[in-house]
Amino acid sequence: MKRMSKEEKQKQRQKVLFPILVGLLSAGIFAGTHLFLTHGFGAFVEIGALAILQAGASRGDVGFYGAAAVFGISFLFSRVLEGSLVGVLDAGGSIMTGIGIGLPSVLLMLGLYEPLASFPLALLTGFVAGCLIGWIVSRMNSKGTGGTLPSTFGIDVIMGAGNQTGRFFGPLLVIASFSLSAPVGIGATVGALIFYAWKKPIEGGAVIGAMVVATVWPIFVS
Repeated sequence: MKRMSKEEKQKQRQKVLFPILVGLLSAGIFAGTHLFLTHGFGAFVEIGALAILQAGASRGDVGFYGAAAVFGISFLFSRVLEGSLVGVLDAGGSIMTGIGIGLPSVLLMLGLYEPLASFPLALLTGFVAGCLIGWIVSRMNSKGTGGTLPSTFGIDVIMGAGNQTGRFFGPLLVIASFSLSAPVGIGATVGALIFYAWKKPIEGGAVIGAMVVATVWPIFVS
């Protein structure tokens, strides 16, 4: 029986550990979405994408779930392919957006509320989904796709579309800030205008402006 070399053993450990690490990260992200939907806090995702999911949850509108599902799953799909090609898995697009928004939206569209209603089940669901993602990335990468193929399989188009949609989150952030309080909304508006004049993404200015004003006019949660 042929003995495995040290390098081969290390590769085998990586194939096992990587899916587990992705699973643990996904478990926390998915459970955070569960906490937000049940208790109003705890999500680890972008506020713009979360607003779409929250709108569907508050209205029970499948259309909002569909929009959030398409946005999240498209990011997940592109990042999984990207990770297989270059050997780097973008946690923001694949885990935070895909597992935190896309997967919950799909489950809610299908009427499967249990994974998002129970904290232990949310942890388990996120862990299993993360392990599956990690396994797919490691398997595809081990087949020789890691930076060796000239084709991007269209992931550049998908990622470009996702980045373009991110530009529309600025106005959503401003509207969400006004829903908290008028001073905070004004701060978000001023911050967004400054960043717009500075030719920077306005969502960053909206967040900073809202945070600065909120230190002066605290938001009291009832």
